[in-house]
Formats: sequence, C-alpha cells, structure tokens
Amino acid sequence: MTVPKEFNPTVARGVAPAGAAEARTTLSFYRYVVIDKPQAFRDALFREWSALRVLGRIYVAREGINAQLSVPSAWLERFRNAVDAHELLKDVPFKIAVEEGAISFNKLTIKVRPKLVADGLADDAFDATNVGEHLDADAFNRKMDAGAMVIDMRNNYECMIGHFEGAYLPKADTFRAAIDEVVGMLGEKKTEEQEPEILLYCTGGIRCEKASAYLRHHGFTNVGQLHGGIIDYARQVKASGMASKYKGQNFVFDGRMTERITDDVVSACMQCGVPSDRIANCAQHTCNMLLVQCEACAARYADCCSPSCREIHQLPEDIKRAWCKGKASASSKSKAISDPEALRKRIAEEEALLAQNGTLYPEMMDISPNPM
Repeated sequence: MTVPKEFNPTVARGVAPAGAAEARTTLSFYRYVVIDKPQAFRDALFREWSALRVLGRIYVAREGINAQLSVPSAWLERFRNAVDAHELLKDVPFKIAVEEGAISFNKLTIKVRPKLVADGLADDAFDATNVGEHLDADAFNRKMDAGAMVIDMRNNYECMIGHFEGAYLPKADTFRAAIDEVVGMLGEKKTEEQEPEILLYCTGGIRCEKASAYLRHHGFTNVGQLHGGIIDYARQVKASGMASKYKGQNFVFDGRMTERITDDVVSACMQCGVPSDRIANCAQHTCNMLLVQCEACAARYADCCSPSCREIHQLPEDIKRAWCKGKASASSKSKAISDPEALRKRIAEEEALLAQNGTLYPEMMDISPNPM
C-alpha cells in the first residue's frame, strides 16, 4: 500500500478540517534513537497520526525523530497513548507551546531525512552521545546567577527578537556557522587557569544535544544545556511563578512564527528604528528575507523590505510574473536581513531615486508578458 506524502484535512474524505472552531494544542518533541527502518517507521506514524487529525512537520532519520505538530486538544491523551505505543518513543517528553494564536500547521508532512537537523557536522568525527548536563529552568537560572556564560545556539534571525539576559548571540544564520563561531569565541576566552562554565540553549533543545557534544569534543568540559529549550523553560516558569530570564519572543518554525514569552521588546524595526519585535518575510517572493518590521513600516512598504521590493510586489500579476521568471529567492542564500543600518541607507537612496524618476525599474517598460 502506498502511503501519501502529505495529509491535508481540508480535502480528506470524512475528516473535519482543522480550523479556528477546533481547539488544538501545538507541541514538539525529539529523541535521538536508532531507527533501523526509517521509511517503514515513517509510514506507520503517518497512518496513525492522520487518523488522529495530527498536523505538523516531522522528520525521521536513522538517528531518531524530530517533530513539531498540533493535535486536537480533546484528543491529546489519545495521541500521547499512540506515541507511547511505540517502544522507541515511549515517554518522550512533549514540549507544549505557551501560545496558540494563529494556526501553527495546516497539513501533516512526515519526511525521511539523512539527519534530524541539518547541522553540517560529521558525526563520526566526535562522540555525539557525550552531551552536556541537562538543566531544568530553576537550575539554569541559578547557574546564570552564579556567573556562567550563556550562549544562544540559534541563528541570528531567531535570537534577534528574544534571548536570555546577557547571552552571547551568534551573528551566523546557519547552525554550522554558529557552532564554529562559538568554538572560536570560547577558544579566545579559555585559559589554562580557568575554563568558563558554559550554558547552551535553543528553541526546543535538539540543537544543544549536538552543540554540547561538539564543544566537549573541543575540550570544553563544563557544559550545561537547557533541557527542553526555551519552549519548556517558558512552561516551567509559568507553572512555578519564577521570574523569566528569557526576554521577548521565541521564534518558532510554524505558521505562528513567534510565541511571546515576556512583554519585553528587545529589538527594533529595521526600517525606522522604533522598538518592535514584529517579524515578517518580505512579501516580494524573489526576496522573501526575514526582517523585524513595525506595523507602520509594513503599511508603508506594503509588507516588503524596501521600496524596490515594494515596486515589484505591487506590479500587475502578469508583469510581475514576467519579471520574476527564473529568478531565485534571495532567502535561499541568506534567510534574514542582518544589517539594519545598511537597510535604512538603501531605503533612503531608493526613496530619493523614486522621487526623482518615478520608478526604480525603468526597464519595466520593455517587459511584455507572453500571450496566454
């Protein structure tokens, strides 16, 4: 029997669509465990979870599973039992989202991948099981108070809208580049007399598993990691009433894009500089770059990052298609805008040219779309 690649509840016969009327719970989990037959395991999960109206994005590999999903809240216990029925997944900790807001997923996709996280690391070059100490929220806070060095193991576009107080925030926009940056930074600080205590954190904890083992491989022995990541830290803080040392929003990889942890705004609009942590993608699809953009600038630039992207985005559809044909998205090379000052300078220059010439693309006059 062929198992479909995706499940969409809006087209599946006899299955109610997942909409605002149905309360859903967004959660995530991962486990590093040897899966001998990833494709067969994937197909079994797909059949079971489709029947439970699970939506989400799940990766299965020989090294384990990494899942971000949502399930009807009324069926959460049923889903827990279905997961526990697999010996490989029994008692795997669920990290429940602290905010629902927008619908997180609109279909179920389960893919077999070579690795759970595209980390770029050669696992046979180090012991990936030699991980750092797992810490709960209280222990993490206490070690922070004692002066441990806190390191954000997420990409630059994730940590710009929220992070732990005083954390080192990598400038890189990939995990592979970030871990190299961190190793280089720590190497400069490390001395024979004293090695800093290191605390790592990420969204849900999975990247810290590899990062802590990689740091230990490079000689940093005093390494701890926030178990369950920011997602479970927020849950623990909320349940216990302790003060959150994480400030702002948490970047998440689903339809919500963010979930608010505290009311603090730790970033600024990249276009005008006012305090803002509203994150968005440039609406011009051959750009698609992530940026922090306040509501006023979103209206002014038509949800685009610049006047040049706005002009393309607002073209008639046939002309826009002709202009965009064959052009790759800029975000395929870099996911986010990382230099707000350069962006503001570019905007000022483009606004001046637009005022002078009435367009930033005089060549548009020569574009005539192919007849249908």
